[in-house]
Amino acid sequence: MPRSSTPPPRSSAVLARLVRAFVGLGSNLGDREATIRRAVQLLGERPGIDVVAVSTLRETDPVGYEDQPRFLNGVAALEVELTARVLLDELLAVERELGRDRTRETRWGPRTIDLDLLLYGDETVEEPGLSVPHPRLAERQFVLEPLHELEPDLTLPDGRAVRELVAPALE
Repeated sequence: MPRSSTPPPRSSAVLARLVRAFVGLGSNLGDREATIRRAVQLLGERPGIDVVAVSTLRETDPVGYEDQPRFLNGVAALEVELTARVLLDELLAVERELGRDRTRETRWGPRTIDLDLLLYGDETVEEPGLSVPHPRLAERQFVLEPLHELEPDLTLPDGRAVRELVAPALE
């Protein structure tokens, strides 16, 4: 039987191009650094995800619900061949694998791991349960500083330069 030269159809979850995505990393329970490092390792083991850089981790005060331990936060830069929705599903799967149960948590409360999809290329995505860029990205120095560290010339989809948003904190 002759073989077709047409490649098999690609899953709608896999893109024909690479997209640079940035993921916020946070933890304030247990061995925070080990948990974040393990989350990054697990992400890198998933098909369609390549971890290309991880920022310095920073100790930060909690936001929203303040009566809890301090956080360790950073950002990972990824090259992905997944849609934003599938990438979010992978982030949530890693959180579950590391013991996070979002159904039993206080909003903005303590957590073993928090993986937030901050940016997905230069795209803006608004779907049920998925907003990219992350809705509070521009207000959170604990993600702006690591984003600036990883990519100093990064511009948000709305045209704002990360360097300008982080500048007041660096002065």
